[in-house]
Amino acid sequence: MIRVLLADDQSLVRAGFRALLDAQPDIEVAAEAADGAEAVRRIRELRPDVVLMDIRMPELDGLAATRRVTADPGLGGVKVVMLTTFELDEYVFEAIRSGASGFLVKDTEPEELLRAVRAVVAGDALLSPSVTRRLISEFASRSKEPAAAGALDRLTEREREVMALVGMGLSNEEIARRLVVSPLTAKTHVSRTMVKLGARDRAQLVVLAYESGLVRPGWLG
Repeated sequence: MIRVLLADDQSLVRAGFRALLDAQPDIEVAAEAADGAEAVRRIRELRPDVVLMDIRMPELDGLAATRRVTADPGLGGVKVVMLTTFELDEYVFEAIRSGASGFLVKDTEPEELLRAVRAVVAGDALLSPSVTRRLISEFASRSKEPAAAGALDRLTEREREVMALVGMGLSNEEIARRLVVSPLTAKTHVSRTMVKLGARDRAQLVVLAYESGLVRPGWLG
């Protein structure tokens, strides 16, 4: 059973998400929170699998709340997905840097929300497919000068190649087709790369791909 915590200051939004999620046989809403501070308290208490976190909330916004969650070693298994009204919210880029596993727009289709929750738990998710490449492209244009790539020395040549493709927004299936390997092999390479670099999830792997200079703006085509 996938346990979800809903953090949003709008009760109507929480009620809508709860109705959708609780109707699934493999998902349950463990708790709700109306502000960021309450969300952090409830997350530490309940340790849910996934947190759907609104970016703009009173007391403590979703970005600050996410930083507290991802900085807590005891909450390493908690995946945070940011919720935003706009596809390219100004805070999304910093949220990904802060450890969020991705983001969804609030008006996303119900099927996409369910797919995202399940995928994040499985470790396969990055962002909403409809905006993944747009977000990565925007992130790339805002990124600073590449940092030293010393951390990549521990990767094999194939792992570097896979990391670059992840940084370009490709899914495991797309990586498999590009490299002519099975999706399971592609997923294994991605997982090993994350472990070697200490990346929390694919989202942070994308950040590292740009910050190390492995992928650069303009490569998306």
